[in-house]
Amino acid sequence: MNPEMMLAQLAPLRAPPEIGWWPVAPGWWALLAILIIAIALTSRWYWRRRTARQYRRLALTELQLLRENQGGVDALNRLLKAAALRAYPQQPVAALHGPMWLEFLCRTCPQLGIDQLRDLETLYQPHPPSISEALFGAAECWLKRHEVTHA
Repeated sequence: MNPEMMLAQLAPLRAPPEIGWWPVAPGWWALLAILIIAIALTSRWYWRRRTARQYRRLALTELQLLRENQGGVDALNRLLKAAALRAYPQQPVAALHGPMWLEFLCRTCPQLGIDQLRDLETLYQPHPPSISEALFGAAECWLKRHEVTHA
């Protein structure tokens, strides 16, 4: 037989079916599982951090209201004490007053010095003056930057 004739009798080559993307390989399932776990853990971390710092946002809002209403030193001291009680529940913050209170505020926020908070001592005078802008700045600095360490 003639080889040309034999080649003519052959059917055309069929291409294999295209490889689909589904079902995916086990490696992709593992990657998807790792991604879902990472997103879940990151979301949990973010939510805990956000709820743990909620008192800061509320205190800063209250500080802004005090600034607008020109509140007294006693109101500012109450605000700082409430925030400190929330941030440091294990420490006897409620009993602190005077120099010990100022020292506590400076110890928990290294950016502050006792000189910046001296106006808080006017709280114990018969007629405390209104809050100075420097004291507002120091209170805002403490509310934003105090370091909370969980033992």
